[in-house]
Amino acid sequence: MESLFDSAAEEATPQPLAVRMRPRTLDEVIGQRHLLGPGTPLRRLVESEAPMSLFLWGPPGTGKTTLAYVVSNVTKRRFVEVSAVSAGVKDVRAAIDNARRELGMTGRQTVLFVDEVHRFNKAQQDALLPAVENRWVTFIGATTENPFFSVISPLLSRSLLLTLESLSDDDVRAVLERAVSDPRGLDGRATLAPAALDHLVRLAGGDARRSLTYLEAAALLADDITVEVVEKAVDKAAVRYDRQGDQHYDVISAFIKSMRGSDADAALHYLARMIEAGEDPRFIARRIVIFASEDVGLADPTCLQTAVAAAQAVQLIGLPEGQINLAHAVIHCATAPKSNAVVKAIGAAVDDVRRGLIGQVPGHLRDAHYPGAAKLGHGDGYKYPHDFDHGLVRQDYAPEQVRARRYYEPTRHGAEAPIADRWARIRDFLRGA
Repeated sequence: MESLFDSAAEEATPQPLAVRMRPRTLDEVIGQRHLLGPGTPLRRLVESEAPMSLFLWGPPGTGKTTLAYVVSNVTKRRFVEVSAVSAGVKDVRAAIDNARRELGMTGRQTVLFVDEVHRFNKAQQDALLPAVENRWVTFIGATTENPFFSVISPLLSRSLLLTLESLSDDDVRAVLERAVSDPRGLDGRATLAPAALDHLVRLAGGDARRSLTYLEAAALLADDITVEVVEKAVDKAAVRYDRQGDQHYDVISAFIKSMRGSDADAALHYLARMIEAGEDPRFIARRIVIFASEDVGLADPTCLQTAVAAAQAVQLIGLPEGQINLAHAVIHCATAPKSNAVVKAIGAAVDDVRRGLIGQVPGHLRDAHYPGAAKLGHGDGYKYPHDFDHGLVRQDYAPEQVRARRYYEPTRHGAEAPIADRWARIRDFLRGA
């Protein structure tokens, strides 16, 4: 393996556990099953002689560098790594020139791996285009950011995009257990208590590299790795939390009820507790999105926008940065005026439907666009609201069985107060009051 930034001093330094445990074949890779099955593009790349270009997009620690290394190792190609954090156009061109020279002199191909490729500016990405276009290298770019926003179109259109997913708890557990026993890892010199293993899995948050870094730190302190040793090694207290047990349900319940009670401080405490315990941030984001409509609703219509934006941000950037977006949404939800009128409205409507209060759609509201609809009287007498003052016209909209039912009963809280006034006037007008 080669790097543009290797030095003799670095080569003499013992490799970190995460590097030593890097898989050598695709079969050794843990997780990313959707990318590694028979016939998948990545399998074809490994089995093919032809160079390819691809982007690996996913959260940190999901195996982007590992997959690039495996492709190089299995195909016996040179592995040259360039970090977009510190490399410039000159470095990129030097790597490409060396790859062309090697290809011309020996016929050996090169895997050019660019980590954090989204950090390259347009000129730096442009410098990659000739090598990709002419297939002088097998180009692999790794990014934690959406490449459709951070990579130039000509480079992206010439490459295959593969999306990596956060590792599951079972995946991280398998990574740690292999590292404890494997000769390349701790080689059985240390024992890992079950509770300590669980704690490391929670701390990892789906990041295999982080889990191995923490394991290595703990192994430097003691051969018998307990929860207390892990806490001391990584300076993080073990949060008692079981994602399948009572703590999971108790904490998320307290989290929701704290936002509902408008206590932003308490809600932030439970948010931090879930994050530190390794709860899936997407689960937290989904609960906030539900809360925005269920407990805030039209009292603050922007609350749902904030919640959805936070959920999208978490999906895009992951943790740890995503915790800021979650906190943003939590504070907005907690401090917003509250209304459960939306959830009560749909609940009442669904309850009526389930009790059989359905009825026929009024004839003037039925679809009149298909041939023969007019003969059936569909659409007859429909009044187009835009043709009337204020966009309102009195006519029956609901089936007769539920025409008198009142589902949406707005509160006087926040932005829902003017909605309540307007809705009362509209409802009275439509129903002839």
